[in-house]
Amino acid sequence: MEMLQRPRRLRGSETLRRMVRETRVSPASLVYPMFTMDGENRVEEIDAMPGQFRYTVDRLGEALDRIAETGVRSVMLFGIPAHKDEIGSQAYAPEGIVQRAVRRAKELHPELLVITDVCMCEYTSHGHCGVLCGCDVDNDRTLELLAKTALSHAEAGADMVAPSDMMDGRVRAIRSALDQHGYDRTPIMSYAVKFASSFYGPFREAAGSAPSFGDRKSYQMDFHNRREALKEALMDVEEGADIVMVKPAMSYLDLVREVRQAVCLPVAAYSVSGEYAMVKAAAANGWIDEAKIVCEMAACAYRAGADIYLSYYAPELAQWMREGRIG
Repeated sequence: MEMLQRPRRLRGSETLRRMVRETRVSPASLVYPMFTMDGENRVEEIDAMPGQFRYTVDRLGEALDRIAETGVRSVMLFGIPAHKDEIGSQAYAPEGIVQRAVRRAKELHPELLVITDVCMCEYTSHGHCGVLCGCDVDNDRTLELLAKTALSHAEAGADMVAPSDMMDGRVRAIRSALDQHGYDRTPIMSYAVKFASSFYGPFREAAGSAPSFGDRKSYQMDFHNRREALKEALMDVEEGADIVMVKPAMSYLDLVREVRQAVCLPVAAYSVSGEYAMVKAAAANGWIDEAKIVCEMAACAYRAGADIYLSYYAPELAQWMREGRIG
C-alpha cells in the first residue's frame, strides 16, 4: 500500500522515540509535600499513605537528607500542631510548627526551595479553613489571619508561600502583607483551582485536618465547574499570584490544559493523597506496575501543561527520570 504518512516511522526504536518526544520532564520541576509535627524524636508512618511519614522538627533532617540525594530541590511543608483553637493561632505563631521547621530546613539544606502551605484547617479546633461565624467560615476575617500566617512563614525563611484555603481575596491580602514588610520578592504559589474533592481523604488523616462538622463545599470549588476554574485562576493572577495550581491533578487534567492556555504564569498540578493511596494499594495487591503507573500519571500532567508537579512520589520520580523511564 502506498502511504506518504506513516507515523510509525518515528516509533521504531527507543532512541528515536526519545528524540521526538513532545513532553520532557526534569527533577527540577518536582515538589515533595512533607508533614512536620510538634513533639520530639518522633517519626510516624501515615496509615492511609504507606511510605509517607510525619516528622518532628528534630528528625526532619534525616528526611531532607534523603530527598536532597534524589535530586528533588523543592519541598512543601504542612504543619501538625499539638494545640488547636478556634482561630488557629499556631498557624501564625512565631514559634509555630511550620515556622520552626522552615528554620531547621534552611539551616540543614539552604539549597532546598522551601514552600509552605498557608491554611488554617490543620490549626483550628473545628478543622475548617478559617474563622467561623456560626457554622460558616467568615471570609474577610480569615484573610487577616492568612496574611499573618504567610508573613510569619516568610520571616522564618520560607522561599515561597502557597495559600490553599480558597478564601476570596487571599492572594491580594497576602501579597499586600508581604510587600509592606519587605518581602516583595517572596513568590506566591496559589492553589487557584482547588476542588472540593474526595481525593483528599488520606491527607486529612495525615494532617488531622478533617472538619468536625459539615464540609468545605462553600469555599472549595464544585468539581462540575469548568468556567469557574478559569475565573478563579485569572482572579489570582490579577491579585498577584506568581504560580497558579490545579488540585487534584489526575482527574482534572482538562483544567490543567485550560488554565495553561489562559495564563502566562507557571502552572502547577498537585497529585494528591488519594491518587497516591490508590496506586499504593493497587501495587501492594500486584494489580499494577507501580513505577510505570506513576511515571505515566506524571507524564500526562506535564503533557496537559503543568510546569510544576507536586507529588508524594517526587523522590522516586526523580530517580526514574534519571533512569530514562519518564521524560
